[in-house]
Amino acid sequence: MSQQAGPADHVFHELTRSICPVCRRVIDAQVLLRGGKVYMRKRCPEHGPFEALIYADAEAYTSLAKYNRPGARPLARATAVDRGCPHDCGLCPDHEQHTCVGIIEVNTACNMHCPLCFADAGAGFQLSLPDVEGILDRFVAAEGSPEVVQFSGGEPSIHPEIVPMLRAARDHGIRHVMLNTNGKRIATDDAFVAALSELRVSVYFQFDGFEPETYRILRGEPDILTTKLRALDRLAEARCSVILVPAIERGVNESEIGRIVDFALAHPAVRGINFQAAFHAGRHPDHDPLHRMTIPEMVGKIQEQTAGRFRRSDFVPVPCCFPICNSVTYAYVEGEEVLPIPRLIRMDDYLDYIANRVVPDVGPGWDLKDALERLWSSAAVPGTPEAVRDFALSCAACGIDVDLAGLRGLADRMFMIMLQDFMDPWTFSQKNVMKCCKAVLLPDGRQIPFCAYNNLGYREQVRSWLANRRSGPAEREPLTFVFPA
Repeated sequence: MSQQAGPADHVFHELTRSICPVCRRVIDAQVLLRGGKVYMRKRCPEHGPFEALIYADAEAYTSLAKYNRPGARPLARATAVDRGCPHDCGLCPDHEQHTCVGIIEVNTACNMHCPLCFADAGAGFQLSLPDVEGILDRFVAAEGSPEVVQFSGGEPSIHPEIVPMLRAARDHGIRHVMLNTNGKRIATDDAFVAALSELRVSVYFQFDGFEPETYRILRGEPDILTTKLRALDRLAEARCSVILVPAIERGVNESEIGRIVDFALAHPAVRGINFQAAFHAGRHPDHDPLHRMTIPEMVGKIQEQTAGRFRRSDFVPVPCCFPICNSVTYAYVEGEEVLPIPRLIRMDDYLDYIANRVVPDVGPGWDLKDALERLWSSAAVPGTPEAVRDFALSCAACGIDVDLAGLRGLADRMFMIMLQDFMDPWTFSQKNVMKCCKAVLLPDGRQIPFCAYNNLGYREQVRSWLANRRSGPAEREPLTFVFPA
């Protein structure tokens, strides 16, 4: 009796380029659909096969292409196409998107030693104020009117010149200036909090949950919650806007997601949350790549743990980057009532770029599509005047009674939840990084897409270059990147 080959246990969906998690050479990778989930499979000639979960909802993954918005090109490029993506980052002419969020890592030092740290914070470099001013000059030249600059590290708040750096960003006309911080200095330094308030800095605040064990595992400090709560209360008193940034690790704090949402809705300083699936680069490489946390699972936890206050259908991919990288929703909050905007607006009528059809706006002078595109962007910062204006237009289109002339008090009713899944060496996809809109800004003018910077060796080589430079920019040796063949 003749035998026939049996069916495969997966559907081959697409081919991309990835990297070997061991040697970081660029290799082909297959994207497979199996058991309702999406996996990446690849083989390194030297280190063998690897497989990782990249998205826990195959049906959603295959339908998200409609949210892939055409990219916007920067005014200037810093590098040419030479070795090919992803080794020409700067941005090169093949990059498909401008930089929505420019990240300036002002130091590598930190006042914590988090086991989760993708930046492997510690000894290394510290930028000077002239360094940062030069970076900002080049960012403005590339973007014209940059949308967001985020100061990061290490821990940027311990840099002795961080306040002048924040002020320099304001002086360069950057619309939204953000500080990425663990909150320790904010909890104790009155003058620093006053400066953040004066400069209208949005605070991107590390906040992983409430349990001591969560902070022991992720941050190495089981008792830090009291410090964080004190810092948040001080930011509320100073009328600073805060986005909580929880890193969600499977088996550690996914049970705290709903509690984080409830806490954020109630706290007067908090305008939103950016949940980030823990990604395994830098100091945190050990994990099971087949069981990592992904956006669909975090969305599911939000629905389950908030008793439907937020639902899966409330979350829409961010179109400016690749659609599986971010998802976001906005809600109108009044007391205990939470009303997500996507329940009242057919988002596909405005953000479906494949069908390319848009319903008419609701009246003269309305531009709801533009308002939604600005809100559903990596550059949107809840609580800022621009975001409040766009949120007001969306609310009015939903039939919510808002004062479009005054907008007074609306910032307190605007709430955002964003979900982010950064790539690590197991899940890195060249296709995704080519449309990345978050970039690390370097003193030589290069902008390195964030997931390329963390996975391909850019970070380590920049750190060495800046740590070993001579006294001034004029004497600095050019930075040349070396990658595996």
